[in-house]
Amino acid sequence: MSTRGARAAFPASWWTRAGWVLLAAYVVYAGARLDFTWERFLVGLDNGARFIDRMFPPVIVQPDSLANGLVESLQIALLASFLGIVISLPVGLLASRNLMPVWATWPARIVIALCRSFHPVIVAILFVKAVGFGAMAGILALMVASVGFIGKLFAEAIEEISLKQVEAVRATGASFMNVITYGVLPQVFTRFIGFATYQLDSNLRNSTMVGIVGAGGIGGTLFSAFQRFDYDFVAAILLSIIAMIMVGEVLAGWVRGVFLEKGKVDGD
Repeated sequence: MSTRGARAAFPASWWTRAGWVLLAAYVVYAGARLDFTWERFLVGLDNGARFIDRMFPPVIVQPDSLANGLVESLQIALLASFLGIVISLPVGLLASRNLMPVWATWPARIVIALCRSFHPVIVAILFVKAVGFGAMAGILALMVASVGFIGKLFAEAIEEISLKQVEAVRATGASFMNVITYGVLPQVFTRFIGFATYQLDSNLRNSTMVGIVGAGGIGGTLFSAFQRFDYDFVAAILLSIIAMIMVGEVLAGWVRGVFLEKGKVDGD
């Protein structure tokens, strides 16, 4: 078989090669500008080894502070998830372009974009300045993050539904809320449960971070332990956080399984 007229599967492109060369050159340039050197990396490994050695064995120096911080983080995550889910339902519905007019979708999508624009820690700093130190700032910060995440995914899930079921419900003369209840929600309910449980798991993790900036939770206890150089207590706090996240992941998986099984039974 002649290969004279055969074309390569991946034809060589000088523009592509030049792009890779420029990218490699910029990586080297950026590393030099940021003082990222192999010597500093080796020094960091040595310092990290000494730091980890001081963390073990873990010691619970302040059991009350540890327990209160974990409980507060759990409460922050639960309240923020609940409020975020409640707000995300109408926002996500208004943002769905297959059900709502343009004048309703654009404001809703702007709200979602604003909620997704900043990291929860930055939002927590703003709320700490607004409402003061404590759990309320953490709840508000994670609520904003929940609206941005769940609202976006909920809107996308609604836009992927089959409109035949929606039109069938409308043909019966049903009101708008009945169309949403019987034509839209059954098609996205299981996915929405997945979004909600994932966000709860994410809020459990983020609740430990927002506490570092004064927004309540175990993060404040962890930051205080670092400031006192109680690295054995730091290790105990970190292990407790890992245990809390793992328990939350197991519970979230169980909830998802229950609702998915229920959805299959209802579908049958």
